[in-house]
Amino acid sequence: MTDQRHPGAIDVKGELYLRDAKGNLVPLTAVKPVDLLVDEMVRGIIQRAQVMSDALTQFRIDTFEQIRSLQELLDQQYGATVGGAKGNIQLTTFDGCQQVKVQVADLFDFGPELLTAKSLVDQCLTEWAGGSPPELRAIVNNAFSVEKEGQINRAGLLMLLKVHSDDPRWKRAMDAIRDSFRVMGSREYMRCYRRPAHNGKWQGIKLDVASA
Repeated sequence: MTDQRHPGAIDVKGELYLRDAKGNLVPLTAVKPVDLLVDEMVRGIIQRAQVMSDALTQFRIDTFEQIRSLQELLDQQYGATVGGAKGNIQLTTFDGCQQVKVQVADLFDFGPELLTAKSLVDQCLTEWAGGSPPELRAIVNNAFSVEKEGQINRAGLLMLLKVHSDDPRWKRAMDAIRDSFRVMGSREYMRCYRRPAHNGKWQGIKLDVASA
């Protein structure tokens, strides 16, 4: 069982142990004081972080439920839903100083057409007379790069689609990029804002500890 004298300590027949990174039980008396201090501090931080995370999750669930209830009420009253395209909605207090925005963003993936597009684009850049401008090469490299999350750079691809060329291969490449887009679903994002007065500057309320 866990002993309350040190978070994570395990009582085995009256002897206290901590489990190390390899899964072995190490007597508490054999653990360096600094390691005990770090262990206890990290456990305390993680415990508080989990409580905050659970609270934020519940807050998100409750808030979306409230907004959906409002939409259903207005739908019943007026026969039309509140909000814009794809379910986007902006709600503001009567004094114009507090605001909640809900935005729905599509989640994209890319099909095998993207490989064909890359091959055609490379052919164009290699064979065009005089070579391709460095700026265009930079746009291409950015478009087909992989972001930190392991996803294709969608913004870069959209920028590449704005580049015009009369080369038939380039046109086929752009068509292949468009055909490669796959909408895999959508995700709702909620943002909260406030300002000191109706003509003041909006300030976002940070709900993500990673960006605080």
